Amino acid sequence: MNFRGLWLGLRNPRLLFLGIIRFVAVLIVTILAASLILIYHREILNLLWKRPDSHLILWLWYLLSWFLSLLLVGLSTVLAYLLSQVLFAVVLMDRMSRITERLLTGRVEEPKEVPFSRLFLLLAKQEFPRSIIPVLISMVIMIAGWVTPLGPIIMVLSTGSAVIFLAWDNTDLVPARRLMSFGVRFRFLLRNLLFHLGFGLPFLIPGLNILLLSFAPVGGTLFQVEREGSVIS
Repeated sequence: MNFRGLWLGLRNPRLLFLGIIRFVAVLIVTILAASLILIYHREILNLLWKRPDSHLILWLWYLLSWFLSLLLVGLSTVLAYLLSQVLFAVVLMDRMSRITERLLTGRVEEPKEVPFSRLFLLLAKQEFPRSIIPVLISMVIMIAGWVTPLGPIIMVLSTGSAVIFLAWDNTDLVPARRLMSFGVRFRFLLRNLLFHLGFGLPFLIPGLNILLLSFAPVGGTLFQVEREGSVIS
């Protein structure tokens, strides 16, 4: 669904333009965040495993170093995405979702027209419990887990929960715009955890994740519209 949304976004001029804006914004913030995080790469690595003296296992240490570098770059993309969401991108997400819904169904279903100022506050208010707070908590737990014996297990679980909430941030655009209650939308997430996990896992691929996150609102809206069976044939 992620890649179908990307393909649809690349073919539509309006979605492509908005996606490029999101891509450039996330890319710039990612470069800044990655540079800052990688400065402390060695300190983080030493918390996990100090450089061994034995040349027989030194290659494992270097392998872990490369893996940690890729993971930190992936995390910096997620941080950049969350930061751009707070600043302005949540409005672009809603706009991309509206365009996608109109392309697929011929209309945008919502209770009423909302002034832009109120719309921005409404979208920002929804963003914190839906994505920003859960993802940040997952990342903090993951980083804390690096210094415990159960670090690998904690890292997998916390990373999985983070990408699930990132996926929900995009599939929840349509229900949220229709002013469904948070409880109803959260129960929908719980009933579709495996789908959201599959939708969100590509967000961990460095480089590709920036592109996918930029057009993820299209895929999330596509999922909701097809689930409702309201696509124009």
